[in-house]
Amino acid sequence: MKNDALKLIYEEYSREIFLYLLSLCGNKATAEELMQETFVKALLSLPDSHSNARAWLYTVARNLFLDRARRSRFETPGLESEGEDRAASPEELMIEKQENERLRMAVSRLDERKREVIRLHYFSDLSFSEIASVMGLTLENVRVLAYRAKKELKKYLEDNQK
Repeated sequence: MKNDALKLIYEEYSREIFLYLLSLCGNKATAEELMQETFVKALLSLPDSHSNARAWLYTVARNLFLDRARRSRFETPGLESEGEDRAASPEELMIEKQENERLRMAVSRLDERKREVIRLHYFSDLSFSEIASVMGLTLENVRVLAYRAKKELKKYLEDNQK
């Protein structure tokens, strides 16, 4: 690949790969380090015949995270909520914070595979076929995991309404 193509891929996907890794590890410095490793490894080993560079990057990022997690034996935390820069009343901010916390708790209660499908689909905007490729699952398996995860999230949120 030419340097211009590498630069374009990095500019297009680095932020979403970083956010995905941050959601997995919960540590900004670790996520940045893993993101850099992801691009180095992915771009050096991306097969010419591979038609989806985005899915390939997610696969490499996920594998690097799992390798690091195995080595350091830390548990994957739930989703970290990010602050927004918008003018809102204190009441709105408090309600939004409570809703985000409820959602974070609901997602963190899912088993690891369901949690990852939700992260990849809703927070990283990957299609089910891309998720299947990233996680090494069948498309049908990803659909079933997503369906079950949404069902569990709905039940948890309904049962824990304030």
